[in-house]
Amino acid sequence: MSYPEVGVAGLAELLAGPVVPAARGLLGCRLSAGGVTVRITEVEAYAGTAGDPASHAHRGRTPRNAVMFGPAGHAYVYFTYGMYWCVNVVTGPQGEAAAVLLRAGEVVEGVEVARSRRTAVRRDVDLARGPARLCAALGIDRTLYGRYLLGDGPVRLRPAAEPVPEATIAAGPRVGVTGAHDVPWRFWIAGEPTVSQYRRHVPRSRR
Repeated sequence: MSYPEVGVAGLAELLAGPVVPAARGLLGCRLSAGGVTVRITEVEAYAGTAGDPASHAHRGRTPRNAVMFGPAGHAYVYFTYGMYWCVNVVTGPQGEAAAVLLRAGEVVEGVEVARSRRTAVRRDVDLARGPARLCAALGIDRTLYGRYLLGDGPVRLRPAAEPVPEATIAAGPRVGVTGAHDVPWRFWIAGEPTVSQYRRHVPRSRR
């Protein structure tokens, strides 16, 4: 399947559909917040309660994951490991609780601002290389939970300036999940230096 260049209305239609095509279609899109814009180069798809044990919504609705249940096009922001924020784009029909984790991106606007937030980073390709780094570069935190991404609010998602050729989209296992970790629902632009390094989940051994 190919994804022709679309406007915001076309992007909204894409996000309202199944999560896997939506995830692939988000590659190349631009996310802006806090004076920085990134071009999305890596994503992960998560289904809702229908058989995806890696999804935050697998066991049903909670105060944390409520926004995942729709409508599509809103931001699901969550805190992890007691120190990092991650941002997802809610997708699918209302009530199905699907979302796409934005794993990595290329900073295309506001590089100096991103550097000021990521002072330990030496290379620009590492500014948003990983889901927590992407949020840090954009200044995304809990205050943006539930925000509509296709409007003119403080966090904005826009279609790709140029469509990503289908032949350049790679797929593989998701990262750091304890369930369904071999499901190939991580998608990235092949050859992109901003894509994060894959590490297969290794369960902790019990003594």
